[in-house]
Amino acid sequence: MGIDTYTLGFAEILTKVSKIKSKKEKVTFLRKYQTDALRMICKASFDPEIIWELPEGDVPYKQNDAPEGTEHTILAHEARKLYNFIRGGNSIINQNKREMMFVQMLEGLHKDEAELLIAAKDKILHQKYKGLSDNVVKEAFDWDDDYRRFDVDGRYPQAKGSAAG
Repeated sequence: MGIDTYTLGFAEILTKVSKIKSKKEKVTFLRKYQTDALRMICKASFDPEIIWELPEGDVPYKQNDAPEGTEHTILAHEARKLYNFIRGGNSIINQNKREMMFVQMLEGLHKDEAELLIAAKDKILHQKYKGLSDNVVKEAFDWDDDYRRFDVDGRYPQAKGSAAG
């Protein structure tokens, strides 16, 4: 009898958010499940300053039909590679390689997470998951209007370490 270590996938989290009625409850739920990776996905969809270096629309990929929780990569882990698909993130790879890498990432994910990532790319997460608005994610993740985090007292948080003094 071990502890249940099942972690909700991002598609599950955002589906649950879309079913919650009040903004306050949506914010509370998102705060409970927030991770750097989930914030990254939401920011990539909502922040107009983030430009995806991929064509808009459907992506020709083969859905991973393995049962959920089995032979899939997890978007929470794959999110660290998203810089490859964002303008200014990785200028070394050519467009063909970038698109191939994206298709490979989608094919490794569970189909729900792949669809979520495509929606983020097309900046339509709010259409796929009704009730997931920029106001909800800004409040849940303590973002200002520029999608940057701030402390409650209005200052930007300073990371610990030598660079922070």
